[in-house]
Amino acid sequence: MATMANYVLPTVVQAGIPVAGSDDVFPVRRIYCVGRNYAAHAREMGSDPTREPPFFFCKPADAVLPVAPGNLGEMPYPPGTSNLHYEVELVAAIGKAGRNIPVDEALSYVWGYTTGLDMTRRDLQFALRDKGRPWELGKAFDHSAPIAPLVPVAGEHPLNNGIWLEVNGVRRQAASIADMSWSVAEVIANLSTWFELMPGDLIFTGTPEGVGPVVAGDVIEAAVEGLASLRVKLV
Repeated sequence: MATMANYVLPTVVQAGIPVAGSDDVFPVRRIYCVGRNYAAHAREMGSDPTREPPFFFCKPADAVLPVAPGNLGEMPYPPGTSNLHYEVELVAAIGKAGRNIPVDEALSYVWGYTTGLDMTRRDLQFALRDKGRPWELGKAFDHSAPIAPLVPVAGEHPLNNGIWLEVNGVRRQAASIADMSWSVAEVIANLSTWFELMPGDLIFTGTPEGVGPVVAGDVIEAAVEGLASLRVKLV
């Protein structure tokens, strides 16, 4: 049996995201993701978007893969899949604690925004879904959340901005944040009825239609207009 004299606690580095225009790093506490929050994407996934309230799943905080402005990040192609998909999303970072947050107050809880990718082992996700099992193996793997630097809120929120993604220079996804089935404020309000939101929480707010596979060597570029763009190569 171990004694106080012969063991050393491990050093754990907290995940964080660089803040655009500064040397600051935003610490990540939890990552919440919204499923099927664009009607057209819900349809391409075989669901009826008119029947579903928001639903959520999580990724571990250390799934973030920060990419500095102008850099090409590298994401290892994950094991256990032959059908890795991209999903570009607006990410909202929470700056203060709240539970049961009213919709008309929800945006005041947002510290900043950025562009993120919810990378998905689609074959595993579908296999688990069809068995009624949790999605973790399909969604919550290492490096599954590439993310651009965080932009603090300064005035208007990016609620009508364009969102797009290209693979090897070819446009694959293009929509407006205004196309969301549930707005950022509604997502925050709903999520806060299930969890107490805390500073450091990230909310991936859903992806538009046009998701699809990538392979090793592909370069993904994605952005929400007005925020930092994100470039990632699969290696």
